[in-house]
Amino acid sequence: MKLEGQVRIPSGCAIAAVISREGKKMSGEMITKGMKPMHDRSNGLGGGFAGYGIYPEYRDFYAFHMFFNTRETRKECEAFLKERFEIVQSEIIPTRKIPSITEEPIIWRYFVTPLKSVLTSMQIDEKEFVVRTVMKINTKMSGAYVFSSGKNMGTFKAVGYPEDVGVFYKLENYEGYSWTAHGRYPTNTPGWWGGAHPFTLLDYSIVHNGEISSYDANRRFIEMFGYKCTLQTDTEVITYVMDYLLRVQGLTLNEAASVVAAPFWSTIAAKTDPSQREKNIYLRNVFSNLLITGPFSIVFGFQGGLMALNDRLKLRSMVIGEKEDRVFIASEETAIRTMEPEAENIWAPGGGEPVIVKVKEGVLL
Repeated sequence: MKLEGQVRIPSGCAIAAVISREGKKMSGEMITKGMKPMHDRSNGLGGGFAGYGIYPEYRDFYAFHMFFNTRETRKECEAFLKERFEIVQSEIIPTRKIPSITEEPIIWRYFVTPLKSVLTSMQIDEKEFVVRTVMKINTKMSGAYVFSSGKNMGTFKAVGYPEDVGVFYKLENYEGYSWTAHGRYPTNTPGWWGGAHPFTLLDYSIVHNGEISSYDANRRFIEMFGYKCTLQTDTEVITYVMDYLLRVQGLTLNEAASVVAAPFWSTIAAKTDPSQREKNIYLRNVFSNLLITGPFSIVFGFQGGLMALNDRLKLRSMVIGEKEDRVFIASEETAIRTMEPEAENIWAPGGGEPVIVKVKEGVLL
């Protein structure tokens, strides 16, 4: 019998990410290989990737990646989409058969733009329209799920180990300036295709290692504003919280980080800058129900950048490295070394301290 200290306890789930500050394209094969050394952090019940800049030919259109249980469900959903959007391309997402990925649903993508007549009649902007459409499909259409809905980006996920999911989706054929990845080790939620990470809404995506003990409070608050948590995994709520704080409330990335990983009251009281102290007090009071408690490390993807963030006590590992114009983020240094053996400046961010990396201004036209 092995004793404590003689067996590796990986603390569940693996996350990784890479971004080029110069906006240079990188094959999805790099991030797929980066997940291999963290294999033991997953248990085969979910893996996935998000790539940014992968659809330059459709950059002005929303890319809906969807799971369907049946052909009839797909036809029903497509008819619904045609009432609300112009569909400029509709196609199955290319995959390859591999023994480790089984029981796959119908996996489809649509490149769409909202009909101006519908936007005018509803008197809302197109992003809010897309969000409402995603929520309606995921809550009202049994057997249909939108799992990615951004522009010039896409999510690819499945039940399986992440290195197998990357092969399944042929990620070597995609090139993006930014990639995130996740391997699941679910502890109290089911392993199914829609429950794999990343979770996305519009251009936002989240990969998460940890557990959200505040999930019910976070969910009840965010669902008052039209969001619906339907994918049976606590991480889903983080995506909607970030969309609400950034898009709806207009907060900055740093301010949003100060909500979900809010400083302790004692930390706020010790701040010497009065304006910073007052801002933190305001954010904690107004958005108290969006404080995420429990151990977590997350990578938040958005158009033109990434944000890495640990919980306030740093109860989950996360390291960052660099090489030339590229920044790497992962649960373990070995993943970074696999993507870039000559990576430099390896360091671990502090608890509750966001690390924000953006593509150089003007690079992404």
